[in-house]
Amino acid sequence: MNTQSPSPRAPRIYLAGDTVFRPGAADLFRAMKDICTKAGLEGVCPFDGQAEVDDLAPGAQTSLLIARLDRDLMDGCDAGVFCLDPFRRAADMDPGTAVEIGYMAAQGKKLAGYTVDGRAYPQKVAQYRKQAWGDSLRERTGNGGSGTTEDADGLIVHSEGMVQNAMTEGFIRLSGGEVCVDTDLLTAFGMAIDNLRQRLLG
Repeated sequence: MNTQSPSPRAPRIYLAGDTVFRPGAADLFRAMKDICTKAGLEGVCPFDGQAEVDDLAPGAQTSLLIARLDRDLMDGCDAGVFCLDPFRRAADMDPGTAVEIGYMAAQGKKLAGYTVDGRAYPQKVAQYRKQAWGDSLRERTGNGGSGTTEDADGLIVHSEGMVQNAMTEGFIRLSGGEVCVDTDLLTAFGMAIDNLRQRLLG
């Protein structure tokens, strides 16, 4: 009689980011999953739960289905890794990924992040304003908060010392995770996966 205990399953990692919108997304996810496997982890990407979406017409109901399927995938994962790259040439990251950071943080799961753009968030805002609107940031007249400058509309340019909004990068760091930076996307991703590996497997 076989009395051996079954091998424990590998921790499941939700692969979050704007990857789903990028050219060659399927190949990119395969490379990411390979990195996870080599680290003793199982990568889970949004495409894994969206087979039924392929034949549906775009629209509100399809979008709601995708949101539900992604939520279900996150519920079944032990941790998440998030791309914090600026999205659509703006300063901020993909807003859907930001929501996913908050969702998994609320579940108390381990998080890590990665980006190819290690500039401070205010630098990204300054470049965006210049390119999109032709204006510059200015020094704030008020005190306190997380920023010393404001844009031409008077909005505070917050989150100094971080590469993204303090609530997104902050939730990752508050979970004990790191935001890893490298000019090569998969290298930065691999660094973030190693951070999760150490925290999940020791």
